[in-house]
Amino acid sequence: MAPGGDALGTKAVRSVTRSLAAFVLLLAGTVTATADEFRTPSVSAVRVEWPAVLDQLRSEINTQPAVASDFTFIGQRRLLPPFDPRTMPALVQLNAVTSQVFNGIGRSRVPVLLPFDAAAFLEARGNGGPDSLSLSRYQADFRPVDLFDAGPAGYNAVFSLQPGAGDGMPQRTFARPVEVQITGSILLYDISDPQGGKGEPVKSLIAQFPDLRRFIREGYVRYAFTRFGVPYVVSIQCLDSTPRPRRLACREAYPVAERFLKALRVAGGQPSRSRIDIPSIVAERPLQRAADFTYRPPGDIIANTGFRKQGGRADFTTYSQIRFPLEKPPAFAHSQSFRKRRATDETAGSNAGYPWQDNFCEARSFNVGQCGGGFGHQGQDIRPGECSADNETGDNKCDPKQQGVVAVRDSVVIRAPKQQAVTLQVNSRTEHIRFRYMHMNPASLDADGILNGRSVAEGERFGVVSNYLDRPNGTSRHLHFDVQVFTRDGWIWVNPYVTLISAYERLIHGRGREVGPQASAAPAVAHAQPDKVAAPDAREGSDN
Repeated sequence: MAPGGDALGTKAVRSVTRSLAAFVLLLAGTVTATADEFRTPSVSAVRVEWPAVLDQLRSEINTQPAVASDFTFIGQRRLLPPFDPRTMPALVQLNAVTSQVFNGIGRSRVPVLLPFDAAAFLEARGNGGPDSLSLSRYQADFRPVDLFDAGPAGYNAVFSLQPGAGDGMPQRTFARPVEVQITGSILLYDISDPQGGKGEPVKSLIAQFPDLRRFIREGYVRYAFTRFGVPYVVSIQCLDSTPRPRRLACREAYPVAERFLKALRVAGGQPSRSRIDIPSIVAERPLQRAADFTYRPPGDIIANTGFRKQGGRADFTTYSQIRFPLEKPPAFAHSQSFRKRRATDETAGSNAGYPWQDNFCEARSFNVGQCGGGFGHQGQDIRPGECSADNETGDNKCDPKQQGVVAVRDSVVIRAPKQQAVTLQVNSRTEHIRFRYMHMNPASLDADGILNGRSVAEGERFGVVSNYLDRPNGTSRHLHFDVQVFTRDGWIWVNPYVTLISAYERLIHGRGREVGPQASAAPAVAHAQPDKVAAPDAREGSDN
């Protein structure tokens, strides 16, 4: 045999083997991995400093000597793991008290900080105070909690302050209650975030929160800080503008948030086993090709429709293995603001078929840090397939006004009465993530009890695709769907496009085919705005 002949023979065998494998896969209708595979998110887990929690709790309880003896701060340690409740009996005792007000507080695996004075609450009860005594007196005048959800990833709570409530509060123009949110999380999503980590200190809070940052981002004024090794973010939705009776200006939100922060105390929580970081891996997808499902690449928005003609964000992350949000296929993901439509049939036209197209970074006035220039659409528009002759008979007759919307995961609802958006929150050992649905009719949602704290199961139908945007018929009939993940800056919008592609592939049991990108061309729009951003169709309104 000639020198190197054995090596050449081996290479030949490998070449033939690869060719045969490719041929078999082709015959089977399957696909192989590509350079642009979808990936799961990278998530970091923090380590909680529980001894420091006990130290702070002891100092808070000692402000009411009459109740201090009700708490045991020395627990059993011999042969017990550090997460065993018997090592920290004071927390077990605290959870027993505060769970009467904040249901399930002991499920939080981070220390729960709330504007609730547990020591004063217990002292009043010990002195014979009636159960009817207003909780607001123990909550810095904030109303009873609107939402409290605790779980393996941490906790989330929503409080509100009525106009005129709170001693020493400045008068404000905004005539409605101010809603304050707080989240503490053991999980942090590792996203590329050029805007992250910014902010300014607040002089009046430095002693209590040395690392606190205040900043306005994505429609909220936010106060981010670390306590006991855990990231917390307090936020209020507002506009950085002139105060008005029906629109909260951020300058009027500042005193409310700072009152909330100054009142924070340890209210509960329970240790758990230490978590490990979750690395990003290639996401599972069907091997079998779908018959007709195609999609344009992530970030390939319609030409010139981004802020100042910028393109989209090519994010290949599947942020969660969700159930697709529409009940039945087919469904079509396209822009609802920049696509031509047939005036005679709003379910037809160039946005009623494949391929799908990303519109996360389509031009809007919303601040979206993941988009070039910092502005975008926040989510993805989805339309259900039109009713056809094949599904217009029998008990399952297709009604275009009754096409179902379902929960993408087992989750908890975040929604106040009359709100247009429904947010579903997942709080598990491996995820802390939110999914928002828009354009369903608020009156129908109220009637069906889709309100704060309700639990929904994955696949559960809770609404129908509609066209509500400030009023019925305010937009085209479609679902706006978006995703938020928790970071050190709080809840941040991320591109849901690939997450939706992955979910749709599971729904139809077939893998889609990427096509494109779309050739650059003048988009189908009504007119150009002064800043040279293509303008959405006026029929779509000013929202999502």
